[in-house]
Amino acid sequence: MNLNRIDLNLFAVFDAIYTAGSLTKAAEVLCITQPAVSNSLARLRDLLNDPLFVRTGHCMTPTPVAQNIIVPAREALALLRKSIQQSQEFDPQTAEKTFHFATKDLFEAGILSRLAAHLEQKAPNICLSNFEMDNTDVVAAMASGGLDFYADSSSFTHPQLCKQKIAQDRFVVIARRNHPALSQGMTMDAFCELGHVCISSRRTGPSTIDSYLAKYGRQRRIVMRSRNYLISPSVVLKSNLISCVPYHMAKHYDVAIFEMPFDLPCTEYFLYWHVSADLDHAHLWMREQIAEVVKVFKAD
Repeated sequence: MNLNRIDLNLFAVFDAIYTAGSLTKAAEVLCITQPAVSNSLARLRDLLNDPLFVRTGHCMTPTPVAQNIIVPAREALALLRKSIQQSQEFDPQTAEKTFHFATKDLFEAGILSRLAAHLEQKAPNICLSNFEMDNTDVVAAMASGGLDFYADSSSFTHPQLCKQKIAQDRFVVIARRNHPALSQGMTMDAFCELGHVCISSRRTGPSTIDSYLAKYGRQRRIVMRSRNYLISPSVVLKSNLISCVPYHMAKHYDVAIFEMPFDLPCTEYFLYWHVSADLDHAHLWMREQIAEVVKVFKAD
């Protein structure tokens, strides 16, 4: 049997004939014409190489082959109907689903942590999975169903992706409390002279902060370089180094917080998802939950 030739509509007709016992009644149940029912039965007979039903008086009597396949056919149809219903009616209290995110450490610490707490009572069987992924792999991962959401502080555009700005933050400078060189506050000279923990996705070269600082003809002294913002507070607390981090992260640590000594644009956070999931009920619900969490993030 060539599985590529199987049409699930044929088994819906098969089930209707089996239940009704006649082509005419099956047509009435399915709201189609009797010739359409006869045509579907003929195709299924050809596919299975069996008559499936034989006429006995005014009834259609199933053959042994029909009797053997009716139960699995009905189970398959029921599973399909259930899947369609679940995709159209999402109940977070009973749904069992894992949403896959690809985000950087800031989004994970600032928003996903709040989202997990937010879902604890509202959706007890919903799980969150997060991993880092290069944005060049995002579209393919979403198209294959392996990724639901991508979040990043940078914005990029692709015709297969929907995107939404969900939050923004400003950079501040953190240092250990009672830092001996900062009794007068964070000046441009102090900023450039003190050693920095630089956070950048690049192995070498200037970060965004260094590029803006260069416009003032100044350069900072980088002592340590890392990809992860979450390392900054632990290093700063144990040394005289300083670091530039988003405010919504800095405020959760026992550090001294200073405004940047020069103008720096705010960091914007964007959420991305595949166009194929734009109207999916489960996906819509999760985007609503993220929006709720972001309100708390903004208010903190």
